[in-house]
Amino acid sequence: MRLRLFSAPPAPEARTTGGEERALEILRDVRRIEIQSKRLVHDLFSGQYHAVFKGRGIEFADVREYVPGDDVRGIDWNVTARMDRPFVKQFHEERERTVVFLVDLSRSMRIGSRGAEAVTSAAARVAALLAFSAAANQDKVGLLLFSEAPERWVPPRKGRSHLLRIIRDILVHQPAARGTSIRLALEHATRILRRRSLVFLVSDFLQDDAYGPALAIAARKHELIPIVLLDPLTLRLESARLVDFEDPETGERRVVDTSDARTRREHEAILQERRERRAMRFRDAGVSGIEIPVDGDPSEPLMAYFRRRERWRAAGR
Repeated sequence: MRLRLFSAPPAPEARTTGGEERALEILRDVRRIEIQSKRLVHDLFSGQYHAVFKGRGIEFADVREYVPGDDVRGIDWNVTARMDRPFVKQFHEERERTVVFLVDLSRSMRIGSRGAEAVTSAAARVAALLAFSAAANQDKVGLLLFSEAPERWVPPRKGRSHLLRIIRDILVHQPAARGTSIRLALEHATRILRRRSLVFLVSDFLQDDAYGPALAIAARKHELIPIVLLDPLTLRLESARLVDFEDPETGERRVVDTSDARTRREHEAILQERRERRAMRFRDAGVSGIEIPVDGDPSEPLMAYFRRRERWRAAGR
């Protein structure tokens, strides 16, 4: 038997929320995410974000003597040879960057093992943390929502109301299709982004639509960082006897005996194969992804990534 990966359908009550109640719930969610994100940004992220994603200098200013920790790519070899000790170039820093979120809103992102919209809510939290960090760094922030095709483009801008709109759009946008095409989203972003940008690609990466070449092209034009949102069901299959699963993007349903050890082993083999294929595509494109469990604190893996980036920068990578 070949086991396909399915996501558990939401509880019936999650499907029947009244329009007015849902609107109030969304407003509360946006406000809660804003408060939590701004607190974390103030306490943890601002300095780390600026250090890792600071703008690339655009105008030469001067040279100064090299100190440990400087990016070796900035060494001025002519001055170094002349002075017989290392010097680095200094630039007037380009403070403003363009930060764009490509957020997958396919069906698999809206139905998870923790209930409806669990993965989508995690996407909004992650985007909020990074967007408010970008705002503190005077960066402009934009958004592209996609499913089987690009669906909504929010051009990069500044301002609190703009950031709140981005969070709201992630939470409330109803995609026109169930499926996913990361490839088409990347191709669209590559066409519309005229200048080099910092691009966060946020998805569960469950569907395989041969996005590798598009990922590599986008990574050459922009600083591209994939963010992989992990639902608990994509990490392990708990023993719970018979469970009704639904393929979120095709609607196909199947009852699976999760108490069967062989079934769980097959499920884990599928998950491992998917992780390896995803990691290979990231390596081939020259990008490093961030894995974030949807039922955990997103600040921890983001901070770990910031620290890794600082070490890479110090090593001249």
